[in-house]
Amino acid sequence: MKNEQSRKEPVLNSKEIAKILPHRYPFLLVDRIIELDLEKNLIIGQKNVTINEEFFQGHFPVAPIMPGVLILEALAQTGGILIHQKGYKEKIAFLLTVNHAKFRKPVGPGDVLFLHATCVHVGSKGGKVQAKAFVEEQLIAEAEIGFALVNADQI
Repeated sequence: MKNEQSRKEPVLNSKEIAKILPHRYPFLLVDRIIELDLEKNLIIGQKNVTINEEFFQGHFPVAPIMPGVLILEALAQTGGILIHQKGYKEKIAFLLTVNHAKFRKPVGPGDVLFLHATCVHVGSKGGKVQAKAFVEEQLIAEAEIGFALVNADQI
C-alpha cells in the first residue's frame, strides 16, 4: 500500500509476532503488523522482501522471484495472527485449505508485501480468512484460506 503505511508504528513487532506464531526463521514470513481492527475483522501485515532471502538462491536466481506458495504462507500467517487476536489465544491455526488462489504479479527483492486478511468465519474448530497481498497499491495475490484450530498444548 502507500509508503507512509510502511512507516507507521507497528501494532505488533517481530518479537511479539514470534510469541504468537510457532514459526521461526526462515519460515516466519511476517515482519510486523501495521493495522489491526477487530471490529472489521481486518489485519494488515508487512513482509520486507530482501535479496538475502534463502529462496532467491534457487528460485530463478538470474531473475529472482518470491515463490507463490510462500506468499500464500505469509497470508496464512497473517490470518493466524488475526485469529489469535480475536480471542483464540490457546489455539494455533493450521493451514487446511487454499481456495480460489490467484497470482497476478511477481514479487522480487526490494518489494514490500502488505498482507491483508479479513476473517470470514471462525469457530472453536477452525474457520476461513479472505486474504490479499499487495506491493504498493498493486494486487499481487489473493486466496480464501481455511484453517483448523488446534490446542497449543497438544502440539
